[in-house]
Amino acid sequence: MKLVIGIVRPEMANDVLEALFRAGIRGLSMSKVQGHGGELQRVETYRGTTVQMGLSEKIRFEIAVSEEYVDTTVQALSEGGRTGEVGDGKIFVLSLDSVVRVRTGEKDDQAVTPVKS
Repeated sequence: MKLVIGIVRPEMANDVLEALFRAGIRGLSMSKVQGHGGELQRVETYRGTTVQMGLSEKIRFEIAVSEEYVDTTVQALSEGGRTGEVGDGKIFVLSLDSVVRVRTGEKDDQAVTPVKS
């Protein structure tokens, strides 16, 4: 089992959701985050004052999947979030020791495998 974390531009969130849906990935969490990676710091003008923007708004997707869905999930996040510009984001794949579905008590692979309906 893996936890796939994708961090993408906010304007790409709907494209990522569509790509995940087309790939059959249903269970996910999504949150707004701030951060920066390799992109240069932005400078913006606000009411005539130049302001250096250190952090960028991003969207973070967290998706717990069984091994068979890892590549599909990573590919969907990549395709949905890619603009080809610096700042597109990152994808992290982490191992999960255990997962329990609260509603049913199912554990591990049975608790993370997406349910297609």
